[in-house]
Amino acid sequence: MCTGKCSRCIAVTLYPLVVIAIICNIVLFFPGGDIKYAKDGHITEEVKYMGGLVGGGLLVLIPALYIGLTGEEGCCGNRFGMFLSIVFAAVGVAGGLYSAFVAVLGLSNGPLCKVGDEWTTPFKNSDFSYLTDDKLWGNCIEPKNVVQFNVGLFIIQIAVSSLQVILCAIQMINGFFGCLCGACNDKEEPWSGSSDRVQLYYI
Repeated sequence: MCTGKCSRCIAVTLYPLVVIAIICNIVLFFPGGDIKYAKDGHITEEVKYMGGLVGGGLLVLIPALYIGLTGEEGCCGNRFGMFLSIVFAAVGVAGGLYSAFVAVLGLSNGPLCKVGDEWTTPFKNSDFSYLTDDKLWGNCIEPKNVVQFNVGLFIIQIAVSSLQVILCAIQMINGFFGCLCGACNDKEEPWSGSSDRVQLYYI
């Protein structure tokens, strides 16, 4: 596949992933669909790290925009443009990895919730074991169903960021080949587009 077309495909695929990552991070601020927990500061710590907004969002969106523009520059694009796409794609990889790391950390520590009369992180030292024991989830009185809420969104964030890392890594390879081949726009044949030149060609 032409490296320019490949760049466009990667960019188009990254856009919805960026939107999903941002939405997941925003929704995590409102467990149970209630804004009072955000107002009172009773939000899981890892949500505040903005893995979806900054990592899977901004740090992937900017490379996606540039990668898309690089794909418009011709069949392979120019060498310098493709070189820059490698740099931008590396930023995207870093953003995706940050988003995934925050999500894994969020799953590992579990949600901040009310246990009895105290707000705490009851699963912090459980090493993911709470994920397979849904009987423990009932220890979190408030917000309602916060364990399922956090687990579902963090898993989505991990899946999305993993795809972002893979796509940006592919673009780094694609950009490398673009640097090697340079511009390869289809050039017009000397005799095409002119009836006189066609006649001379046959003479």
